Amino acid sequence: MILPAVDPATSHQSMKSTYHYKLMPSPVGELKLVASDKGLAAILWENDNPKRVPFPGMEEDPQHPVLVQVAKELTEYFAGQRSRFSVPLDFAGTEFQKAVWQALLGIPYGETRTYAGIAKEIGRPSAVRAVGAANGRNPISIIAPCHRVIGTNGKLTGFAGGMETKAFLLKLESQEGSLL
Repeated sequence: MILPAVDPATSHQSMKSTYHYKLMPSPVGELKLVASDKGLAAILWENDNPKRVPFPGMEEDPQHPVLVQVAKELTEYFAGQRSRFSVPLDFAGTEFQKAVWQALLGIPYGETRTYAGIAKEIGRPSAVRAVGAANGRNPISIIAPCHRVIGTNGKLTGFAGGMETKAFLLKLESQEGSLL
């Protein structure tokens, strides 16, 4: 029997992985937290496109230890009491996407970077659009802070959680009330 190919860039489905989720209210709407037994796999927005980061066959488990930990850390973040996260992460994507997401993790709280800057950082200076596409597929929003990536002109650009949410997160992290 021949099984259909699974594109690792668009699917988290695995024969051995089970994903658990928990819904969490937040100042930016209800978040769906998704974890494997390895770590946090996604933070999905209330009106997220289900094709952006698909997770077929999730089971609700509000007491899953990773989900309990990330909910606590996000609550502290939204209260202005946390600038770094310690929850284990379980990224699934292409090697290029993982390189971009790793670069996102290196952007300090309260700072921004450009797509071009991320492309240079990962050694692919001409891959600015590909960096933007990988940023758009970032499954672990907020913790892998894709909201901290802005256009070269300093303007806010696309964000899966919406532009108002991106502006809210940047303002939350700004000492002076505005990073823009």
